Amino acid sequence: MCAVSRALSSRTIVVWAVGLVVAAAVAVTLLWVFLGGDDPADARRLDAIRTASSLVLGAGGAAALLLAARRQRYVELDLEQKEHDANERRLTELYGKAADQLGSDKAPVRLAAVYALERLAQDEPRHRQTVVNLLCAYLRMPYEPGDSPEARQESQVRDALRDVLETHLQPAVQDRFWPDIDLKLNGAVLEYFWFRDCEAREVNFRFAVFHEIAAFRGSRFTGRAYFQGARFTGTADLRRIAFERGSFHNVQFEGDVDFGDEPAGRRVYLTGATASPTATRNWPEDWTDEPDPDAPERLRVVPQSGADHSTVT
Repeated sequence: MCAVSRALSSRTIVVWAVGLVVAAAVAVTLLWVFLGGDDPADARRLDAIRTASSLVLGAGGAAALLLAARRQRYVELDLEQKEHDANERRLTELYGKAADQLGSDKAPVRLAAVYALERLAQDEPRHRQTVVNLLCAYLRMPYEPGDSPEARQESQVRDALRDVLETHLQPAVQDRFWPDIDLKLNGAVLEYFWFRDCEAREVNFRFAVFHEIAAFRGSRFTGRAYFQGARFTGTADLRRIAFERGSFHNVQFEGDVDFGDEPAGRRVYLTGATASPTATRNWPEDWTDEPDPDAPERLRVVPQSGADHSTVT
């Protein structure tokens, strides 16, 4: 069953216009017949009718202007809605296309997807977290570093993706900074993870594997930083890193590790962490290391005597 339109039809408009013209003609004729004489009282009444007619016409004009303004507002709102819908469709298409390209088996296509998503996030702030979530999901995909052509190409894609994150999470350059971003890189395999002087909200690196170097120097996390079970196979540069709470429970440091001087107000939890006795080690205040009785080739990180380091979740 077809819906009945509530808009005025052309026939209705014509009927009303003709009716108003006829009513006006009848009114003018009656006024002329009954008040058209030379009596002064009739003249005064006719003047009063003219004044009242002017007021009525003015009110009618105002009503017409109001209706025109209302109609214009509806037209503008409809145009804005259409533009919004068109923009949302465009963004959805761009996002979907880039997501498809990110799953391509060709490295250049994947690189193009990374930069397309970067541009989308830069131009549309409300979609930045969604784009970052997709990029993080890509980094969480299974990956094994190697010297094969495929591994080297994949490394290039991951380097580009890491550069995008580092570039846009550095508050020093405000016009390209993406604030209030969460990173979910739990279980990711990360090579040469440069993340210096960056700022994010909450980060999750649980059980991530950092190869070669992981540089978090000068970075700040306004929420919690989760590194439980992570593994650093190379250098871990954690100098001047700041966060609400940082959990490094059961982390394996296989290379040099440097926390530098602990900033005021930072709480680090290293219970269960282990390190290499041949590596350079600089622990946060109130932490030290000692031989691990369960693994003679390793050191275990322990709180210094009297330090309070309750478990953090």
